Amino acid sequence: MKKVAVVTGASAGIGEATVKRLIEQGYTTYAAARRLDRMANLEKLGAILMPLDLTDDGSIVQATERIHTEQGRIDVLVNNAGYGSYGAVEDVPLDEARRQFEVNVFGLARLVQLLTPLMRQQRSGKILNVSSIGGKGWEPLGAWYHATKFAVEGLSDCLRMELKPFGIDVVVIEPGGIRTEWGKIALDTLQQASGHTAYATQAEEKRALFIAAAGSASDPDVVAGEIMRAVQAVRPKTRYAVGFFAKPSIFMSTFLPDRFNDWMMGAVTKSFLKRQRRKSVAQTA
Repeated sequence: MKKVAVVTGASAGIGEATVKRLIEQGYTTYAAARRLDRMANLEKLGAILMPLDLTDDGSIVQATERIHTEQGRIDVLVNNAGYGSYGAVEDVPLDEARRQFEVNVFGLARLVQLLTPLMRQQRSGKILNVSSIGGKGWEPLGAWYHATKFAVEGLSDCLRMELKPFGIDVVVIEPGGIRTEWGKIALDTLQQASGHTAYATQAEEKRALFIAAAGSASDPDVVAGEIMRAVQAVRPKTRYAVGFFAKPSIFMSTFLPDRFNDWMMGAVTKSFLKRQRRKSVAQTA
C-alpha cells in the first residue's frame, strides 16, 4: 500500500519542492493550496491537487474529508503554508494580525485536529510543522509574524508529547533565509503598514536588509531535503534547522543574552546598509 502525504502551501517554494521529493519517493501526494492553476506542473508529475484556504474552515473540512474518503489513511502531513506580515505593532491593523494567526497557526491546528484521527487509527504517522528561525528569534517590525512562529513552536512541543503514545511523530522544521515569495510579501506588508509612519526609517532599514540578505538565501529544495530526511527517519529529531544562517541564528537567540541579540540585530543591519551604500557609490563612480 502506497503511503499518503499532504503538503500545504504547495504552489511555490518549500511546499512545491517538498511535493516533488515525496512523489519521487513513491508517496501518493496531495498538493494543497488556494490557487490550483499554479500547480499544473506538480499535477503532471503525479500530484493530486487539492484546493485549500486556511482562513476558511469549510475549505479545511472539505479537504480533510476528501483524504478520509479517497485514501482512508495519511502517513505524512507537512504544514508548510504561511506568510510573513510585517510592520510595527502600532501600525498593523488587528484584522491583519488575526489573519496572520489564522493562516500560520489556527489553520495548521485545524488540519491537525481533523487528520490526526486517521494517524491514531493507524498507530503511525508524521506531522511536520514548518516554523522558522523567527520562532526562536526576533526583530523590529516583525512582531506578528514572530508571534505566530513562536506559537507554532510551542504548539508542536505539546502536540509531540500528546501524540507519542499513538506512534505519531511531530517534527518542527526551522528554515533560515530561503529564496521564496515570502520576502516579497513581507516587504509589501511592511511598506503598507509602516512605510509612511513614525516607523518609516526602521521600515526602510528593514527593507534594505531583506534585499541584501536575499542574495545569500538558500534554495527551497534544501529545506525539502531536510523534510524528507525527517520523513524517512525511524526516529526523527524534534527539530531541523536548515538554510542560510539558520543554525547560528537559533544558537544566538537561545544561548546569548537578549540585549546582546538586540544589539547584534542592529549591528548586522548597519553593516548591510554600509555595504549597500558602498556598492551604490562604486556603481555611480
